[in-house]
Amino acid sequence: MLTFESPQFEDREWAQPLLAAEASPACEYNFANIYLWSRAYPQQIARLGDRLLVQIQGSLGLCYLYPAGSGPLAPAVDALANHAAANGVPLTLVCVTEDQRAALETACPGRFAFQEDRDGFDYLYDINRLADLPGKKLHAKRNHIRRFDEQFPDWLLEDITPANVPECVELERQWAAIRQEEAGEDVNSVSEETVAVIEALYHMDKLGLEGALIRADGSPVAFSLGGFITPEVFDVNFEKSFGEIQGAYPVINRELARLIRSRHPEVKWFNREDDMGLEGLRKAKLSYYPDILLTKYTAREAGT
Repeated sequence: MLTFESPQFEDREWAQPLLAAEASPACEYNFANIYLWSRAYPQQIARLGDRLLVQIQGSLGLCYLYPAGSGPLAPAVDALANHAAANGVPLTLVCVTEDQRAALETACPGRFAFQEDRDGFDYLYDINRLADLPGKKLHAKRNHIRRFDEQFPDWLLEDITPANVPECVELERQWAAIRQEEAGEDVNSVSEETVAVIEALYHMDKLGLEGALIRADGSPVAFSLGGFITPEVFDVNFEKSFGEIQGAYPVINRELARLIRSRHPEVKWFNREDDMGLEGLRKAKLSYYPDILLTKYTAREAGT
């Protein structure tokens, strides 16, 4: 019987090579995401040979990620099915990519029924397009940045470091309070997302994250941070700014892309993750015209 446990920082040492072996561009295969969201859903992990297994308690109840890694796939699927059965539920795999679907159909023919999950599609962009914003389609983004430049001609770009992390945390708390007030929620409560953001900021080194901050008139107005899924794919875990400051979001988006491109020339893609079915977030991500919409499926054992 599999034993799942909450991920710890030290698990990254053995889990990261298995995630790297999967070589998937999907945001679920970033250890930072697995760790940071393990409190919210929760997510737990286990190892079976050269496969990383992840169980999630989400909106679909008990479900699992596709077993990441190398080696025979069918035994890992059987182990997950047995674990699901022991918990009284059918086996459900979430966030399955096209390549993973093909692997499942080869290793376990006829075992799963697949349903497309549009809300879970990842948005991938050519890093050069985000860094340079060329062409007519991105003209509006350049205009927003121009207005930001006019309002804050002396703005500064900084790496996120231990010295300015408290300022990023305060920005996050203010951002969350504004959103909670708009939604009619208790502004004194701490959302699961804010908990994840703060933990990411304070543990960037342990999670392999890099980030940037925009400072205008002496104060932070935007920050963004993320980490690698594969050597060619950088995952943007969090990006925060005040919506009322015109151009702040396009500026931090562009500047993080430029920063990562300059430091890691091997990076080709920015994964800006999914939109969770939120209309405003979908509109914002589509406005950058993604080069790839990474299709995801929910896979359920056929007949269940």
